[in-house]
Amino acid sequence: MSTTTETITIPVTASFKLTSIASQSPPQDMSSPSQPNPPNSAPPKSQKQMTKAERREQQEAQRAAKAAAKAPPSKSVPSHKKNASVSGKGTAAPSAASPKKSGKEPTTKPGKGESKEAPHSSAQLDETPRGLRIFSHFGTPKPPAVTKGDIHPAIIRLGLQFAEFKITGANARCISMLSAFKTVIQHYVTPRNNTLSRHLMTHLSPQITYLVSARPMSVSMGNAIRQLKLEISGSDIDLPEQDAKDALCDTIDNYIRDRILLADQVIQETAGKKIKDGDVILTYARSSVVEKVLLHAWASGKRFSVIVVDSRPMLEGKALLRSLTVASIPCAYLLLPSLPSVLPHTTTLFVGAHSLHANGAVFSRAGTAMVAMMAKSRNIPVVVCCETYKFAEGIRWDGVSKNELAPSPFPPTDCDRHSLKARANLSILSPLYDLTPPSCITAVVTEVGIIPPSSISSIPGALGRATIGA
Repeated sequence: MSTTTETITIPVTASFKLTSIASQSPPQDMSSPSQPNPPNSAPPKSQKQMTKAERREQQEAQRAAKAAAKAPPSKSVPSHKKNASVSGKGTAAPSAASPKKSGKEPTTKPGKGESKEAPHSSAQLDETPRGLRIFSHFGTPKPPAVTKGDIHPAIIRLGLQFAEFKITGANARCISMLSAFKTVIQHYVTPRNNTLSRHLMTHLSPQITYLVSARPMSVSMGNAIRQLKLEISGSDIDLPEQDAKDALCDTIDNYIRDRILLADQVIQETAGKKIKDGDVILTYARSSVVEKVLLHAWASGKRFSVIVVDSRPMLEGKALLRSLTVASIPCAYLLLPSLPSVLPHTTTLFVGAHSLHANGAVFSRAGTAMVAMMAKSRNIPVVVCCETYKFAEGIRWDGVSKNELAPSPFPPTDCDRHSLKARANLSILSPLYDLTPPSCITAVVTEVGIIPPSSISSIPGALGRATIGA
């Protein structure tokens, strides 16, 4: 009987020992398929012995393990949201530290409670007060910001006038800017141990920055500033300070006279020869050069009529209509949607330019491109009146890469305000300029003659300069 008991006890004890040893052995990691489960299996394969699928699975498992180790514990699902998900589906959300089975998705993916809030917060950040984000780079009218440096009162006054659009037009803005610079130069005092040719440009830099903060700089203003800096750097250091300042002011006066005023007179005479008795001249918005051409042609004895096409929001054609009617020129005024009805009676289209680029494209008031294209489709000559100091060396292919938005001093009518109150998600977007392609332009009248758009790049050579803005 005792022998039977011993034979029974020995297997039980052995089995107990084996069970305890097995319970103390480390658990097998089931997450990585590359590790063998049985202890007596062959050693792991090398990279060369593995197939492509096995190597991919091993890499995915390693990536998942690294991502799980780097996952911070603070990104776990909140307790109240986790409980809600458990009560709703009956299973707890997997921890962020556990590796994914596939390994292709990052393990730091937020829980279901967070996945609904992340897109909502990003959508709130993407919303802009002006609506479409594609036009967010446009220059918006705003009061000039306070900049570092000593800003002259004349520059502060001019910046406010720019921001409120009390001074508009490329010529008017350039002349007023140069006149303000004359005042700044006259009030400037060179510090000790400095020269005027070096320190004055440092003094003008914050003045220019202040004007640019009020409204983006035009091509004509940039060319004038470049020429002024060239004259300052070339001033004689042996001259007395007051004589050097007077010489710079005389240079500014000569620039205004030669490049703007006298250029307009030459354009008046050249473009006036293209107007004949009985012609019906079509123009868009208001250009100071086109206005001078029409007034000069009427004063020279030619009799013609003018059709002024205008558009919102600025409605600049009203000022041109007022100036022409004072001179007793027969005029007709209409808005842009009514343009097709008057094109059959038009003989020539005269427009101005904000800038003219090297590829012959005209950057002008928004709506000019539409008027020029419709006139060209009816074989009506399109004549652009532009001074050479508005030429830019760069080329432009569209009017979206750089533009401005219409200012707030030109609000919609009361009827439109009432209709827009119920549409809070509607934003009014009114770009100030557009680009007319050179294929829609017949000729460009400048002070150096009538030039086709394809020959714009020859302007610097005609002026005897290396660059257009010089």
